[in-house]
Amino acid sequence: MSAHICFMVPRLGVPPSPGRIARHTVSCVTEPEIFRRAVGTLKSVRHRPEIELTEVRPPQRLAPWAYALTAEVTGPSDELSTGRLVLLHDPDGDEAWGGVLRVVAYVRVELDHELASDPLLPEVGWSWLTEALEQSGAGFTALGGTVTQTSSARFGDIAGPARTDDLELRASWTALDGELAEHGTAFYELMATAVGLPPVGVTLFGQR
Repeated sequence: MSAHICFMVPRLGVPPSPGRIARHTVSCVTEPEIFRRAVGTLKSVRHRPEIELTEVRPPQRLAPWAYALTAEVTGPSDELSTGRLVLLHDPDGDEAWGGVLRVVAYVRVELDHELASDPLLPEVGWSWLTEALEQSGAGFTALGGTVTQTSSARFGDIAGPARTDDLELRASWTALDGELAEHGTAFYELMATAVGLPPVGVTLFGQR
């Protein structure tokens, strides 16, 4: 079953007459089946209750079809992580993607100073993603991305901690088919790992 998106556009060559409404035609676009299925499977993923999701307006110029959501989660030591997951679909395929479905992920997490000073932090951050993808069983190819450390110091009359350290991970990969439940699971696991949440069913000492 296909979905249709319709919108009104002015009829070419028919300028509006004074005092009258311009004539319009209704243009309908059929939502590709693989994209509709991909979005549906993403929405079907059961995520941890600590993670708050919000559907947002996707980028408009990266692909003919797109879907996006944002995520936010706070860890046991009050570390905050924010993220964004974007699904791009080009029915004609993209040579750089090597497919028709591209998943784009962004995660930013606050770090304590001790962890931020670890010289292996970029490698560790990247392993959070690769392990989440492997453990979820997601089928993917053409994975690439960056891990960036940022450090900010506040001076003068500015509210907030004197120093903050953050890690930003940007990545994208091509899904092998339209079943994206495993990809969503991997993204949520990445968010949970970034803030140090224990595995589901495990309670940290000092928590009830």
